Amino acid sequence: MKSRFFKAALAVVSACTLMACCPEKENKAAAQGAATPATQSATETAQQTKDENMNKLTLTAEWDKVFPKSDKVEHSKVTFKNHFGIELAADMFVPKDTSLKVNGKFPAIAVSGPFGAVKEQSSGLYAQQMAERGFLTIAFDPSFTGESGGEPRYMNSPDINTEDFMASVDFLSTRDNVDPERIGIIGICGWGGMAINAAGIDTRVKATVASTMYDMSRVTANGYFDAANNADARNEARKALMVQRTKDFKNGTYDLAGGVMDPLPDDAPYFVKDYYAYYKTPRGYHKRSLNSNKGWAASAGTSLLNTKLLAYADEIRNPVLIIHGEKAHSRYFGEGAFEKMTGKKANVPAKLDATKNWSKTVGNKELLVIPGASHVDLYDNLEKIPFEKLNEFFQANLK
Repeated sequence: MKSRFFKAALAVVSACTLMACCPEKENKAAAQGAATPATQSATETAQQTKDENMNKLTLTAEWDKVFPKSDKVEHSKVTFKNHFGIELAADMFVPKDTSLKVNGKFPAIAVSGPFGAVKEQSSGLYAQQMAERGFLTIAFDPSFTGESGGEPRYMNSPDINTEDFMASVDFLSTRDNVDPERIGIIGICGWGGMAINAAGIDTRVKATVASTMYDMSRVTANGYFDAANNADARNEARKALMVQRTKDFKNGTYDLAGGVMDPLPDDAPYFVKDYYAYYKTPRGYHKRSLNSNKGWAASAGTSLLNTKLLAYADEIRNPVLIIHGEKAHSRYFGEGAFEKMTGKKANVPAKLDATKNWSKTVGNKELLVIPGASHVDLYDNLEKIPFEKLNEFFQANLK
């Protein structure tokens, strides 16, 4: 039962810990993508953009998000390069209410995540919601995923993905309608850890939110709930990764590890069922989403296995807000990050008052727990995601 539990769990972050299995076969939803309800739309209209190296990004012109379009914001597609020369694609949301500007400029927020998602899913929803509240926002696809550039596809890197956030700040800080002194970032799920890492190096980031966060380096090196936090387990993971790298090099291709499990076993953990309900149904399915389809490259977790994302989190001087659901399996990542930054135990009560959020603040760092909420609730559940709290946090700290 324990091995099955971890196999099901690891399917969600399949490229990150190979201590349990080899790459999974393509799942049925990926093979039948054309028949998935979310893909039954009109023929796409695409525009081509070229960077200096004549690489092409294909940017979808139609609205293909999993959430409805707001009439309170202007939407457009933008691109920008990170320091590795990778062209990133983003959705930009600009408030229509120009009275929200201060001296002709907006405060701005860059958003990314969850890990294995695309900007048409949760990050775009967060970005649009915050734009409705007066912030110029972008939701970007990380390097190697979605509409962004980077080869080979479906890779991840703690270094490059931290740089992706910094590149988004580069872009925002040089726009005429953005105040470069009022820029924040939001990282969702695995990009929560990347956002905190970015805040640890980029002093231009004046405020950071990590929502339903994962520390991807911790789960890769230690397994879920730190159950494989020992040298022998990590050595087995390293050996499996090296076998995969040799195979990929020999074949000239990169095996994909599989997205969210489909079909689900009856005894799948509840949070894997929650992932399925989001990524594999019309609620959140998107044809470019790794988790909705074939997943990350099977060897993508190599650098995460040997890197600690939050090594200098305790040196972040600007405000950080960590948000988790009470029932989120991932909550221990947020508690760990809070404890790293503050030197204080989170000490979340075993049972929360169902009528109000619980929080703990140390200095300018806050851990906020939403009663009754799960990990995936904070992807798209508008009754659970505390957008007014996010608004208050950024209004207070981007001024």
